Amino acid sequence: MTDRAPDVIQTDLPASWAALRRHTPARIAIGRAGSGLPTQAYLDFQAAHARARDAVHAALDLDAMMHRIAACGRPVICVASAAADRDAYLRKPDLGRRLSAESKARLSEPMLAPDVAIVIGDGLSSVAVERNAAPVLQALVPRLESAGLRPAPIVIAAQARVALADEIAELLQAKVSVILIGERPGLSAADSLGIYLTFAPHIGRLDSERNCISNIRAGGMSPADAAAEAAELISAMMVHQASGVLLASRMRGLQQIAT
Repeated sequence: MTDRAPDVIQTDLPASWAALRRHTPARIAIGRAGSGLPTQAYLDFQAAHARARDAVHAALDLDAMMHRIAACGRPVICVASAAADRDAYLRKPDLGRRLSAESKARLSEPMLAPDVAIVIGDGLSSVAVERNAAPVLQALVPRLESAGLRPAPIVIAAQARVALADEIAELLQAKVSVILIGERPGLSAADSLGIYLTFAPHIGRLDSERNCISNIRAGGMSPADAAAEAAELISAMMVHQASGVLLASRMRGLQQIAT
C-alpha cells in the first residue's frame, strides 16, 4: 500500500479573487487538484453540509428557551403546529403553518388584545433560535414598550413555519405579528435567524404582505441592529396601516410628495 500523493493545488485565478476571499466566507478562489477540489476544501464542504443537515433535524430545547425568556421577566406561552413530529414537519410544510387543535384552544382563551404578538419558532434551524432569539427579544421588547406598544406574552412554537404567526396573532387579536425563526441553513451559515413582520395578520396572508430581516447571527446582522430595524418597521406599519409591498409603496409615495 502506498501513501496518497499530496494535492497539487493550482491557483490560476486573478490576484483580486484571492484578495476577495479575505472578505467573504463564500467558497471562491479555493484552487483545484487536477479536475477536482483540494482535499481540505472538500472536507470543509462536507463538514458545512453536515452542520446544515444537523441544524434542520435538531430539536429546539423548548424548556430551556422558556426558562431563558421567563428569566427576563416575560410571560411565555408554548404551542405547537399541526405537524406531529419533525418528519411530518419536513414532508408536509402546510402542517407547520397551522396550530394544533390543543394550541389553538389555549390561545383562544380571553386576553387583552395586544399591539404586537411575538412568536419564537424553531423553523429550519433550532441552532439559530438557541443562539440568537433571546438577544433579539431582549433588545426588541423594551423598544416596543418605550414606543407605547403593548406586546402579548411571548409565544414559543414548535415545528413552526413563518405563516404560523398569522394564526397565532389573529387569535390574540394583535395588530402586528413578529416571528423570530430559524432560516434554512446554507453551506456558509447554519445558525441564521430571520424576523418576519406582518400588519393585520390573519390566516391566508401572502409572503408579499410581510417584511423580512434576515441573516441575524455572528458574522451577519447583530441582534441589537435587528431589533432596532424591527422596531422601526413596526412603527411604520402602525402609521401606514400596511406591511410588505404595500408598506413600501405608501412610504415611497410620501417621500415623493415631500420632494
